[in-house]
Amino acid sequence: METQVINIAKLNDRFRGMCLNVFYTSGVRDGIMDLIGLSRRIESFSKFTEDNDPHGEHDFGSLSFEGNKVFWKIDYYDQQLQYWCDPLSPDCNRTLTVMLAEEY
Repeated sequence: METQVINIAKLNDRFRGMCLNVFYTSGVRDGIMDLIGLSRRIESFSKFTEDNDPHGEHDFGSLSFEGNKVFWKIDYYDQQLQYWCDPLSPDCNRTLTVMLAEEY
C-alpha cells in the first residue's frame, strides 16, 4: 500500500509540474491577474503536510497568491473524463482544478 501511495505522489508531482489539463474556476479567472505566475507556483508547490496531504498522494495544495487563498486539486478520470479512474492506471487522465478557497 505504501508503495502505491509513493507512486501516485510521483505521478501527481510530474503531472502538476507540467500544468496540463488545468481548469480555473470563474473566481480565479476573474480575480487573479497573473495566471502564469499562479501556475508556476502550483507547478513548484512542495509544502505538503499532514493537514493538506493526509493520504500522501500530493493531490491537493493551498497557497496564497495576490492576496487570495487558492486551492488546487488533482482528480483522476477515464479517457472520456466521465468516470473515476485508478490513478496508477496507464489510462488515467489527470485534471487539475484551481479555485479560490471561498469557492470550495
